Amino acid sequence: MFNKSSSFREVQKFRQFWVSSLVLIPAVVTLYGAYQQLVLGQPFGDNPASDNTMIILTIIFGFLFPLFIFSMKLVTEVRSDGVYVRFFPFHLSFKKFGYTDIASYKAVHYSALRDYGGWGIRYGKNGKAYNISGNDGIILEFQNGKHLLIGSQKVHEFLMAMDQSARTA
Repeated sequence: MFNKSSSFREVQKFRQFWVSSLVLIPAVVTLYGAYQQLVLGQPFGDNPASDNTMIILTIIFGFLFPLFIFSMKLVTEVRSDGVYVRFFPFHLSFKKFGYTDIASYKAVHYSALRDYGGWGIRYGKNGKAYNISGNDGIILEFQNGKHLLIGSQKVHEFLMAMDQSARTA
């Protein structure tokens, strides 16, 4: 849902092939094992789990884990009073970073693995990061000297919206 006071909105989700593979391969193996053991009555593997354990594993790895990963999304909005970020399901509401707290900002090219240790909500040598994919974003430097990187697939539009909104704030 687009906030009417937003001049920029971006929604990013984990859609990389390797993420899908890391989630779907265990899900498919678990679902196949559950089918083989619980429906066909043939033990799955050399050291099969009990039926109750297989049910629990199927619920967790076959359904809940994929649902959790594929429901993750990073929503970024630029509004007249600041930048708003929501990393669902970790943030149930937006986190506001007001223009009065931001000393400077700029577009950056970064390496998620090298600079922040991966994707998601991360902490690295350059401060905190919210990133889902890619290697471009906006880094905010706050009045207190801390930094926040917000990954973006639309970094130029993000920067233009910030330039326009920060001038009028």
